[in-house]
Amino acid sequence: MSVNSQHACNLALFGALGDLSRRKLLKALYFLDDAGLIHDDTRIIGIARQEMDDAGFIDVAKENLERFIKAKELKKNVLERFLKRLSYVTIDMTEISGYEKLAEKLKGDDKPMIAYMATPPSVFGDICSNLDKVGLNKSPNRVVLEKPLGKDLASSQEINDVVAAHFGEEQTYRIDHYLGKETVQNLIALRFANNLFGSQWNQNHIDHVQITVAEEVGVEGRWSYYDKSGQMRDMVQNHLLQLLCLLAMDPPFDLSADAIRDEKLKVLRALKPITTETINTHAVRGQYVAGNHQGKPVPGYLEEDGANLESHTETFVAIKAEISNWRWAGVPFYLRTGKRLPSKVSEIIVQFKQQPHYIFAPDQRNLAANKLVLRLQPDEGISLQIATKDQGLDKGMRLRSGPLDINFSEAFKQDRTPDAYERLLLEVMMGNQSLFVRRDEVEYAWRWVDQIIDAWDQSNEPPKKYQAGSWGPVSSIALISRDGRSWNEDS
Repeated sequence: MSVNSQHACNLALFGALGDLSRRKLLKALYFLDDAGLIHDDTRIIGIARQEMDDAGFIDVAKENLERFIKAKELKKNVLERFLKRLSYVTIDMTEISGYEKLAEKLKGDDKPMIAYMATPPSVFGDICSNLDKVGLNKSPNRVVLEKPLGKDLASSQEINDVVAAHFGEEQTYRIDHYLGKETVQNLIALRFANNLFGSQWNQNHIDHVQITVAEEVGVEGRWSYYDKSGQMRDMVQNHLLQLLCLLAMDPPFDLSADAIRDEKLKVLRALKPITTETINTHAVRGQYVAGNHQGKPVPGYLEEDGANLESHTETFVAIKAEISNWRWAGVPFYLRTGKRLPSKVSEIIVQFKQQPHYIFAPDQRNLAANKLVLRLQPDEGISLQIATKDQGLDKGMRLRSGPLDINFSEAFKQDRTPDAYERLLLEVMMGNQSLFVRRDEVEYAWRWVDQIIDAWDQSNEPPKKYQAGSWGPVSSIALISRDGRSWNEDS
């Protein structure tokens, strides 16, 4: 049975006039409609505090779709069909009156309502409480929570408690958009559908793993917001740890939501703590100073608009993570993420061990180790680095290293790779929680991250400086080089 024939819903988009909705969510919903993956009876209800009628919201949606979708991909018939789905309700998130209007609008409609909260977490409680008061919290209605879910374990628990008072865990969908990326989904297929990798995925065959999420941009005018979180809270606690879990988890007994999330939780629980005793050898935090990007000068973090010159907030993090279990004992996972780095790239490197007995030229020994590269951006794909004999009569048994490469857009003849939000919105509408984060996952991730932040605070050492446009502080190179290894771009 097709998706279109069974999953009608009312999608209530709280924060419909915000940046996330304008740039990502409306665009993702349009492409789902274009692909025939939204039920004919599904409605999209924009919700914000600004006074506006249906026609005004439709105009806003149309303007932003035309702005953020390429002209060749914006089809007139699809756009018309999509815009007919839209309506609008003015709601002050803290006042009950607006929710009564929403309840009246949905009266007699038995389709499930999805409350997508593209809002600050500070109003999650008000939204959930008021939805409860007007009877819109009953299953199969559900809520979608955007990050950040707190700034530490305590605040995360506070947010989750207030949501749980009105919606059950089975109704709650916590988004991490990295889990919707095609390459991340392919990681599950790659690992568990191919014995070539499944039998090798352990400490006997893998030397180490690198996870890099690099950004070219700085704080982009969001200094005051970013300074309260930093790269550790903004990227490591959610995106990088989720990638680590999918890489390291044991095979689930099936592809159900809780089977997958149970295995991810085991990884988080097995993460070796990084404390004041190990912080200097296992974690590095940095802060960018003035430098150059694409040949143009850019300011340092403390020179950005609105900056506090005393700030010790990190814009770069590198971590050596270790997992204390049978599968991964002795295999380091090197995590790295930062702003104002040379290029925008998200990739996973799985470095396999060399053959136990090496018979080729000694100076080529480094070419003989296989390397699996999973690219999440800019070009999603998978590459397996293998060693073969170099061609030519004069080469002898010289080795060359080259990739077996799959670029998704080329391999599957796609003009575009679906955005992560398309997949996640579709899974919400289908009622599938597999790609969403369970509460206990969030809390174990915070426990591990909080220890690192506390250790940094106790050390009283400021972040290491690195020049904008570089790959981070020199100490991040030392982090991996003291183990006799190097970051991927240096290898």
